[in-house]
Amino acid sequence: MRRLAILSLHGCPVARLGEKDTGGMNVYVLQVAKELAERGYLVDVYTRCHDPQDPQVVELADGARVVHIKAGPYDTTKESLYEYIPEFLSNLHRFQQSAGVVYDLIHSHYWLSGRVGVILSQRWKVPHVVTFHTLAKTKLRARAGEIEPQWRISAEKIVSQSADAIVVTTAQEQEDLSRLYGIAPSKVHVIPAGVDLELFRPVDKDEARQALGLREDKVILYVGRIEPLKGLDVLVGALPLLEDPENTRLLVVGGKPGQDAELKRLKSFADGLGIGGKVTFTGAVEQDRLPVYYGAADAFVLPSYYESFGLVALEAMACGTPVVVSRVGGLKTFIKNGETGYLIPWHCPEPFAQRLDMLLENPSLREKMGNAARADALKMSWRGVAEQTSEFYTSLVDRTLESLAGA
Repeated sequence: MRRLAILSLHGCPVARLGEKDTGGMNVYVLQVAKELAERGYLVDVYTRCHDPQDPQVVELADGARVVHIKAGPYDTTKESLYEYIPEFLSNLHRFQQSAGVVYDLIHSHYWLSGRVGVILSQRWKVPHVVTFHTLAKTKLRARAGEIEPQWRISAEKIVSQSADAIVVTTAQEQEDLSRLYGIAPSKVHVIPAGVDLELFRPVDKDEARQALGLREDKVILYVGRIEPLKGLDVLVGALPLLEDPENTRLLVVGGKPGQDAELKRLKSFADGLGIGGKVTFTGAVEQDRLPVYYGAADAFVLPSYYESFGLVALEAMACGTPVVVSRVGGLKTFIKNGETGYLIPWHCPEPFAQRLDMLLENPSLREKMGNAARADALKMSWRGVAEQTSEFYTSLVDRTLESLAGA
């Protein structure tokens, strides 16, 4: 049996999804931790304490737990967390010592955690694996106006060079690490993300719409963080271009209405287009409630400028909902254009509206694509992700032990 330390400094796996700085990475960490525990691992997920009500230890499953570590003020932004890494390290080390646990391997998620993982790997003399989920240089190339500090870029390069291995969800990210950061492809291992097939499954559309109080004949859905990189202005701009905008409802799930500046901007944009009454900004929704939203929708739309994977699109597919998404990053690796949805190469409203109309005005096409989407999603379970990850961990630890024995 192996004991695993997962580092997710800024992304707590039990935090409310859809709000600022919570999303696919949180789901990834939560699901993989639970599945690895099912396979006999003892898993500790170390994350920053983000709420004074957080208990220090939260049990995820038999053999898996979240450990909240104090590091900076509770309301500190992600951009400011870098300066609290020493405090996180010190308090994590104190917990580890008091608990008397020894780890066989460290897996860091995101560059902030990677900085911690580099130090702990040297201190504990165990292998260090990192998954970045997003890369600064890739984001900067994805959309004009994106800003990333140079010290993040430098930190990503240091972490990627220092780690024993890097796990990515797509071959595109493997290529980005090689081209932009100079990392040998042999050091990067591709394991696609997965989906919770027990939670995300088709539901009765009429019942879902009744539960959500929807009266329009046609429903479009977005789920995710609310930020410019997600391209929501493209989606809102596509709504008045549809054949029947008066009978179409756009649901935007995520963020905090009344608090997020980007949500306020989008609402003003929709009002200016004359379609404000047809857009519902729901705020963040609990994970176990999301299948109702996916099931109520005729199409799921993700017009992002950059997605390292795009987990919400896979969740929609698992619910039998066809997707209309940007042809970027991980999305183009698991969505089959014209079969399970549409991949749009342009970030402007017109092509999104055109493809949405094809789905909204053609029930038989929606059904065919939805069935194909569900069939493809069935091949991408978190259990399968954990099996591949476990095999990779075992080979890495074995290689490390052999290297130490031969030294």
